[in-house]
Amino acid sequence: MKNNTFFLLLVILCSGALQAQKFSATDMRSLQKKEDTLQVLAKNLIIDSLPQQRMRNDSLFIRTLVRTLQVKNSFYYPFDSVQGISKLYAPDSSFRIFSWSLEFDDYYARQRAAIQMKTADGSLKLIPLTDFSEFTNKPTDSVRTKNNWIGAVYYNMIKTEHNGKSFYTLFGIDDNSVRSNKKWIEVLTFDKNNQPVFGGPLFSFEKDSVKRPVQHRFGIEYKKEASILVNYVPEENMILVDHLISETDEDDKPYTFIPDGDSEGFKWEGGKWVHIDKPFNFKVDMKGADMYLGRPPSDKILWDKDGNPIEEKENVKTGKNKKVVPAKKGPPKKTNKKG
Repeated sequence: MKNNTFFLLLVILCSGALQAQKFSATDMRSLQKKEDTLQVLAKNLIIDSLPQQRMRNDSLFIRTLVRTLQVKNSFYYPFDSVQGISKLYAPDSSFRIFSWSLEFDDYYARQRAAIQMKTADGSLKLIPLTDFSEFTNKPTDSVRTKNNWIGAVYYNMIKTEHNGKSFYTLFGIDDNSVRSNKKWIEVLTFDKNNQPVFGGPLFSFEKDSVKRPVQHRFGIEYKKEASILVNYVPEENMILVDHLISETDEDDKPYTFIPDGDSEGFKWEGGKWVHIDKPFNFKVDMKGADMYLGRPPSDKILWDKDGNPIEEKENVKTGKNKKVVPAKKGPPKKTNKKG
């Protein structure tokens, strides 16, 4: 165990040393100094009570971030101390995405994001994204570009392939309103000019009993306080999504939606995410489940204080006396003998 721990520590230290070699001493000091500034701006972007101050911090953060990323090889600098800002690397390290949310008030928020591409010479190639969510009523039906992106703060990314093409599936959250959040599953690809393309006819419901049109991205809206799973689960080799119901039986009001304990999912098949209506089919033994469902069990063998079996023939609710019957086998009777 100690050897494994030492080996892991050695790998981490070597990795950090190799990364540090990408920066000159001057560049490293510059990045560290700018990181301190970004850390303060990111914090104020979230905690400042006045919307105009949050907007000002957002503007300053963007300008400072761009200047910081102009430092050679900044792609390799993690900015670990800058909290509240998602910094998500692609699994193949070909790019990373910065994303965050700007709340104007309790009812209105917009997402900010930029893609930093990895370059051979360490120079900056940065692609800003413009949140277009508020200007569309049908966010699931079209391909999007950097200019009309469906905004989200990304918390996970996985890579799949089909016919030699790379697909990056993004998982993100949108602070939609004072009463609800949204979560998105978005597939990112790059065109021949290495520009980002968001979405495509990649979410299929062909295996569902009730057919639905193919979607270009998948999203759910739910109650603000609810905790919802929308993520890729490696152990199951699929995306799992909590199934939602209205807690007030108002299916037209997504802000009342909460998990019902069931799941749906998506599996990568033939270059698309195919919807699985029931990822888990459990066959429940209802007799054994009685005690978990709040129902009193019947015909259950109990043991009295002297080790005799008691068979409950009567209904528990009647409160009738229990009948003691002999049993062939059972725990030995307790005795009061001393010594």
